[in-house]
Amino acid sequence: MFTGVNCAVAIGRHLEGFPSVELRKIIEENNLFIELKKRHKRVRFADAYLVDDVKEIAERRFKSVTTVMALTVPESIAMTEDLMEDRALMQDLTRETIQDRYPDIPVVPPQRAAEHLFRLALLNDFTLYEFFQTDVSGHSMDYARACAVLRTYDRFLAALVRCTEAAGITLVMTADHGNIEAIGERGHTRNPVPFIAFGPGEAWLRDRVNSLQDITPALLEAFDR
Repeated sequence: MFTGVNCAVAIGRHLEGFPSVELRKIIEENNLFIELKKRHKRVRFADAYLVDDVKEIAERRFKSVTTVMALTVPESIAMTEDLMEDRALMQDLTRETIQDRYPDIPVVPPQRAAEHLFRLALLNDFTLYEFFQTDVSGHSMDYARACAVLRTYDRFLAALVRCTEAAGITLVMTADHGNIEAIGERGHTRNPVPFIAFGPGEAWLRDRVNSLQDITPALLEAFDR
């Protein structure tokens, strides 16, 4: 999704979870953030890391694909201070999952989280937010938990769409796999995932994306127009 490279073919297998050394090399050499920076675009990863220094993230043994990409453009990374100042979002939107560790960081409703993301989008050319509570709840096989997560996400999206539509910002939504749609299965599914584009560039983007491999090339082409 973030490289335009079919990584499963490149490394000879499908890999779930954290990227391997060979996959990290592909991401570090060629990714959406690097290419946008080459085009002098300002990029931001909106999810906050609960650290005080980017070095703490770089030194982690296990890093997600998104983290590996964000580290190639360190200024894109948000940390604890950014979250406290509402310049970033938590991966759960409401911050409820961190209250035991960070009680001084107030819980916010999903609609307020949408406002925070919208303000970030106004400051940057490309802003990425990653929501993975759908993934967590899917793995849990807990129907009630999955419904609660989707209700929270629906409230967030309803508020965000109103903001982006009014400002003429193109909103893109997709996923790298499914699982919450099949709550009786613990693992990831092979079901097709949606690609949703809403805003000025919606039709142009939808015409160019037929697989995850198409997303980065289409976004870069959109910025080159």
